[in-house]
Amino acid sequence: MRAPIGRDTENLDDTMTPQSTQSTRSTNSSSPASTRDPAQGRLLLLAAILFISYLCVGMSLPVVPIFVTGQLGLGNVWAGLGVGIAFLATVLSRAYAGTLSDRAGARSAVMRGLVFYVSGALGSLAAALLAQSPWTAYLVLLAGRLLVGLGESLVGVGIIGWGIGLVGPARSGKVLALVGAAIYGALAVGGPIGLALQQRFGYAGVMGVGVILPCLGMLAIWRLAGVPAHPGAERPPFWRVIGQVWPHGSIVCLQGIGFAAIGAFFTLHFLDQHWRFAGLGLTAFGGGFVLVRVLFGHLPDRVGGLPVAIGSLAVETVGQALIWSASDPLVALVGAFLTGLGCSMIFPSMGREVVHLVQPHLRGTALGGFSAFQDVAYGLTGPLAGFLADRAGYGGVFLAGAGAAAAGLLIAISLRRAQTRSRS
Repeated sequence: MRAPIGRDTENLDDTMTPQSTQSTRSTNSSSPASTRDPAQGRLLLLAAILFISYLCVGMSLPVVPIFVTGQLGLGNVWAGLGVGIAFLATVLSRAYAGTLSDRAGARSAVMRGLVFYVSGALGSLAAALLAQSPWTAYLVLLAGRLLVGLGESLVGVGIIGWGIGLVGPARSGKVLALVGAAIYGALAVGGPIGLALQQRFGYAGVMGVGVILPCLGMLAIWRLAGVPAHPGAERPPFWRVIGQVWPHGSIVCLQGIGFAAIGAFFTLHFLDQHWRFAGLGLTAFGGGFVLVRVLFGHLPDRVGGLPVAIGSLAVETVGQALIWSASDPLVALVGAFLTGLGCSMIFPSMGREVVHLVQPHLRGTALGGFSAFQDVAYGLTGPLAGFLADRAGYGGVFLAGAGAAAAGLLIAISLRRAQTRSRS
């Protein structure tokens, strides 16, 4: 592998912003004031904003496939594309999101992202009003989902950069763990909320709530101070940065297939099997995910990213295999829970490694490119898994997820061995 781009290997704390330096001093202090660190409070507020805005993504995951296959009468492939195209839009916009966060500041990226969230939800709402013309409604839906994906990219990268700027790179694993807990916590409750709203108010009601939630995020950050940007720093080409982080990104990509399969097809799998509790798949996944983040979010910073990722991928492989082989809904829900346990720490573990590979003015760009690998998994899994489901049944989708997690495990083991050799 090539040498890291501008890796700040000797003293990461030298690169901290004034806010993060202050945070580090207060955290290391033994005085009672350390429990009142304002940077920690702002970090929690950012996580809350991310949770609220991401609810509109979580609510749509089980609802969009039902809308496409039910009200519009289209097939599984089109349903998968309706879910996955938002993640594809996120992939294509990660470079823009990272560069904007580095140059204009993370706050600017988050605010713009929330505006795109609102626009995307309005587009998806318009699709409900055009349901009598299925293909017109579907194309409008895709446009709305593209805007949602762009908003997700900007908000996610911006809040990660904002959080690391507040508390410093030495605690980047904690920031990424908290961000993931907010995202997947929203997914855990968003699925049942979306299905409940759909039953009560229809698909249009779900999208209407999706318009309101990002507006609450805008109000919350209106007067919140940002962190310094790096507008004039010299930058290598984006693809050179990608070349540095792709091994870690490939692991995140492979683990993301399991989650994407649950998000797009777990509900349809339960309905196909005539099982109860179809809306609890994302809840089980998110419960396991958040549980690990809360209890073990410190592990990547303490023991390193690769050891944590290796154990996590092994658990995810077992979880996906359980869903595939399940003969009753309880076993399938246990599989979703184990998948959540396994997926939980992989992104912060690999993200921690990425943060330490590049200089501060490239963190947003590097994290944007790194995050794009996960978006590739989310974007492609929907339509490809829909194609597979049409030919091998929904169970085959989760068997593919198990195989992908196992492949990620092999890559992580290989990287760990190379890391050990380089240190010996």
